[in-house]
Amino acid sequence: MEYKLGIQVFLLLFWRSALDALVSGNDGGWSSNSEYSLTDEGPCNIDIWDKASLSHRQFIQQYAYSKPVILKGFSDNTKFQFLCSKSSLLQEYGERMVRLSTANTYSYRKVDVRFEEFVDLLLRPQSLDTLGSDTLYFFGDNNFTEWRALFENYKAPRYMLPHTTGAYSFGIAGPGTGVPFHWHGPGYSEVIYGRKVNNT
Repeated sequence: MEYKLGIQVFLLLFWRSALDALVSGNDGGWSSNSEYSLTDEGPCNIDIWDKASLSHRQFIQQYAYSKPVILKGFSDNTKFQFLCSKSSLLQEYGERMVRLSTANTYSYRKVDVRFEEFVDLLLRPQSLDTLGSDTLYFFGDNNFTEWRALFENYKAPRYMLPHTTGAYSFGIAGPGTGVPFHWHGPGYSEVIYGRKVNNT
């Protein structure tokens, strides 16, 4: 039996990264220029490994099926990050239609808008009392034909589970957004800009 390993690529836009400042040259990156910020959740209790110290065998034995791990420096996605800057994405994909959806634990609402409209009008900081089922995300309903030139530049981590193939999802979410509690099988979540917070 073959299983798909979900590799999720997120653009979580909580604050501007150093590289985004570099590629945009001004405040034209993903910064929301708002007073909103996430509070620090305290120290991270998840194991962190860099590429020189974790073997594939260790990954399979210690983490793949049992607990989360943070992998740092396992692939060089500098070019992909550059292509995911706000200005680059708007220039290349601004006029294209994207399908937005709500968190599908409670809702399956779908809305088609121009990518530029999503970025300019809907990608805003969200208050903590807003439900995930009321928030539109660009995630999962990717047109892999139209976005192929971008996706081909993504370099996945080299660790795979035995007898699996990769399945990719690309997403962009605003500051403070999130989804209700949910469960899924093993997968990578790579943050290109910003920060992803998990409450596990």
